[in-house]
Amino acid sequence: MTISAEQPKIIVVGSSSVDLVLNTQHHPMPNETVMAYRSENFFGGKGANQAVGTARLGASVYFIGCVGMDPLGQQVMRNLVDEGVNVGFVAETENAATGTAYVTAAEGKNAIVVVPAANLFLRTKDVDAAEQYFSSADLVLIQLEIPMEVVEHTVKLAKKYNKKVGVYAAPALKLPQEVIDYASFIVAKSYELKTVFGDVSSEEIMKKYADKLFVRDDTNSTTYFNGSEMKYYRNDHDDVHNKMGMGDAFTSGFSIALCHGNPVDECVKFGNAVSLKVAKNRGSQSGLPYLKDMF
Repeated sequence: MTISAEQPKIIVVGSSSVDLVLNTQHHPMPNETVMAYRSENFFGGKGANQAVGTARLGASVYFIGCVGMDPLGQQVMRNLVDEGVNVGFVAETENAATGTAYVTAAEGKNAIVVVPAANLFLRTKDVDAAEQYFSSADLVLIQLEIPMEVVEHTVKLAKKYNKKVGVYAAPALKLPQEVIDYASFIVAKSYELKTVFGDVSSEEIMKKYADKLFVRDDTNSTTYFNGSEMKYYRNDHDDVHNKMGMGDAFTSGFSIALCHGNPVDECVKFGNAVSLKVAKNRGSQSGLPYLKDMF
């Protein structure tokens, strides 16, 4: 794994939110009331997570998203600025509140309800407003907590300037073929492949998209096909406190390694290492490592 002297420039088009986490002994069943022994608030949203993740790993990051004109929106913006992320292209809407997520954490697993709210008011014009920065970007990152038309439009704009695109296909939705074909890499969860790619076997999908599709699961493992064989890389730890944001952390680490010109296997290893760091802490963003923590 090598890090060059040049600072990568990354554009992240995606969601932001405030996460309310309720820690309980077990997940409630229908009609059951359980007591939470702790509640916590964290900054989240897959887009904002990746913006912070790549910024902490040394990238110059521009975030394109949408928040509500409310106190939570101001908190989200202030946090991104504090993390060194450029928020000059974050839109504000009066039509919805800032996105939120409600998480029940119990027995090492999370049950999550996301209220996209303002994230669904991100428009293609908001992406176009930042077009001048696409020409000099090293990578564009997108996820699926924003309207699909914005995802498709972002890919077309990146294609116009011949820029790499990374897609974290979560929450799982069927990806348009044009997005799949142009993407430099796609990260997806193992149990959601059929939703994203259609009713085809996992092995067939991975073989079709060699060195492009990276399949993740909850043990912090990554599987992919390198053109000749299936590769499997896993590193986990007993001291895992948090599984929220591991996919975003992996994507951030993979992206940084890729921008510095590393081969795919090194990108995967670095992504896994970043993901493991966030799993040892509380919060999808607060646990993200800095570049100095990785060496």
